[in-house]
Amino acid sequence: MSTSAGTGTVTLARRAGFARDLSSVALRALRLTARDKESVIPGLFIPLFFLVVNIGSLQSFVEGNLPPGFDFKGFQLPVSVIFAVTGVSRAGSLVIDIQDGYLDRLLLTPVNRVTLLLGLMVADLVVVTVLGVPVVILGLLIGVSFETGLVGMIVFILIGTAWGVAFTGFPYAIALTTGNPIAVNNAFLLFFPFAFLTTAYVPQGQLTGWLAAVADWNPVTYLLAGMRALVLEGWDWTAIGRAFLAAVLVGVVSFYLAFASLRGRVRKG
Repeated sequence: MSTSAGTGTVTLARRAGFARDLSSVALRALRLTARDKESVIPGLFIPLFFLVVNIGSLQSFVEGNLPPGFDFKGFQLPVSVIFAVTGVSRAGSLVIDIQDGYLDRLLLTPVNRVTLLLGLMVADLVVVTVLGVPVVILGLLIGVSFETGLVGMIVFILIGTAWGVAFTGFPYAIALTTGNPIAVNNAFLLFFPFAFLTTAYVPQGQLTGWLAAVADWNPVTYLLAGMRALVLEGWDWTAIGRAFLAAVLVGVVSFYLAFASLRGRVRKG
């Protein structure tokens, strides 16, 4: 678009539109992820490693102290998926964009501000979906079978994806607020209370005291219950619905913090 000012002509940047801005940010994030595989692969190796180690070290003990027929392999598979997808985000890359001034330069353009963060989250959705697949394949290879079949496997991965994307708001909020890579790297520590104050290793009925009370309020408890139902029980729609609801509630909180931090960054810019 051009406008005349006296004898000169001023050219104004033209808005590309929400969809174009969103796809541009998401595709750039995916390209950077493909180039930076070492930031993703170790995060996948750890849950695969612990799936094998936990089964090898705890299966006989746990199954020996629970009613006959308890499948510890199927019980542990959801834990590994949750570990694989939690904390996976482009928040580290966002910090680099903040530090080298790329984000500030973007803010000088007419790009839709929401897409600067939403596009990264779209890329995260693709990545965490892909990360869930190798964990499920390993589970099948070691003898886990899904009571709900192939469709249940897909829903199983979707629950993991929903949680992975829901959690991304926390590292993005930290990245936008601090611009500090160390703070972003430590964001995963937020997950430890979610991970271990829950039914990670034994059924909820085996928890006692304060841990049982905390697990009742832990959203990961309901994620694991929904995912385990797909593996061990069948189409328990109540458990599955609660799993998705837990992810949504965490996402509401984390996304609010992330977009509030984005607004603060935009005002500073």
